[in-house]
Amino acid sequence: MPASDQDGNTSPGPAQHTHADDTSSPGAAVDAGAARAAEVAPDELPSGPKRIAVVMAHPDDAEFVCAGAVARWASEGHQVTYVLLTSGDKGSDDPAVTPEQLVATREAEQREACHRLGVEEVVFLRHPDAMLVPDLALRRELVAVIRRLRPDVVVCQDPTVRWVEQSYLNHPDHRAAGEATLDAVYPAARDRMTFPELLAEGLEPHKVREVYLAGAKDPDVWIDITACMDVKLSALRAHASQLGDWDPDEMVRTWAREDGVRNPDGGEYAESFKYFKLD
Repeated sequence: MPASDQDGNTSPGPAQHTHADDTSSPGAAVDAGAARAAEVAPDELPSGPKRIAVVMAHPDDAEFVCAGAVARWASEGHQVTYVLLTSGDKGSDDPAVTPEQLVATREAEQREACHRLGVEEVVFLRHPDAMLVPDLALRRELVAVIRRLRPDVVVCQDPTVRWVEQSYLNHPDHRAAGEATLDAVYPAARDRMTFPELLAEGLEPHKVREVYLAGAKDPDVWIDITACMDVKLSALRAHASQLGDWDPDEMVRTWAREDGVRNPDGGEYAESFKYFKLD
């Protein structure tokens, strides 16, 4: 299914959906590993498709850390939306490319990646790349998005990751995006008296039931993506402006194979997450 998109920095309008939105409904675990981590019996899991919002700092972030799970969830009938806080306008060293040109390129690449994964909608908030700050303004904006989309599940970046071993310093936008998203999920999106002006826009409070931190420092859930590994790589290759001549196949398969070894449910490839059940 091709992805649709919503652009701009204004507050989204009221949600359009067919699911019940009362905040007393049960949790909506979408994976057996998450259900086990939350100590939920299989017969306690609600049936039917779940709404999943994947909130990331840049185009291509999700393809590296969670696109296998996204592809699996979409193939199982869940409704996935991407929310991109920036459009990666600083992701080039080419002096002939303007930030505006790069935004157009990277948004087109993200739409194509989402098309390959089965993501239904892409929301571009278009904050300046490399300048994200997890302040009240960003929190309010994300609360408005969450209240419009009304997701059962939010996937975001781990704000506690500052570095990985001796080879990688985490981008500050990744940390800022994760922190702002978590603060929007709880308690701001849930509480009626937080950002009361949103009520006038038809954006009623909403309680997110589950959170997955992608690329987490201390994962406790592994999702088998063996059947979706090729789709994940195809989506990643849609970001041609960022890959250049580099073929990510070997590195990405190595990472996923390492997570597969840790997955208690088995499978050649997996992605890992820190999981929270917020009922």
